[in-house]
Amino acid sequence: MKKQGILNSHISEVLSRMGHTDTIVIGDCGLPIPDGTIRIDLAIKLGNPSFMEVLEAVFQDMAVEKLTLANEIKEFNPNVMSEVLALTNGIPAQYMSHEQFKEETKKAKAIIRTGEATPFANIILHAGVIF
Repeated sequence: MKKQGILNSHISEVLSRMGHTDTIVIGDCGLPIPDGTIRIDLAIKLGNPSFMEVLEAVFQDMAVEKLTLANEIKEFNPNVMSEVLALTNGIPAQYMSHEQFKEETKKAKAIIRTGEATPFANIILHAGVIF
């Protein structure tokens, strides 16, 4: 049995296969997942697990060099945006329309679906390197 880090075998596998600049998405329960993209569905019920719980766990296990968020999070979910920026502590963030964001998810190695039920609680994490 794995002793530390992410215990979910699907998330652990995707993270171990990622290279520099590859992306993974963590999304709320309403984010559409493109056909052909790996879906890691963690949603149990509305709100569980939360977007931030999943982001914190993935962030601890992944080298991240950049974040992508939807512009709409600024207006419609400023609390989650503040929590994301506090957690990621200065990692550069870029913003785009939610429509552009959904197009970018097509390039992701996987999308992790949470039970989050607040608007625009979605993020694209761009892999960095550990050396």
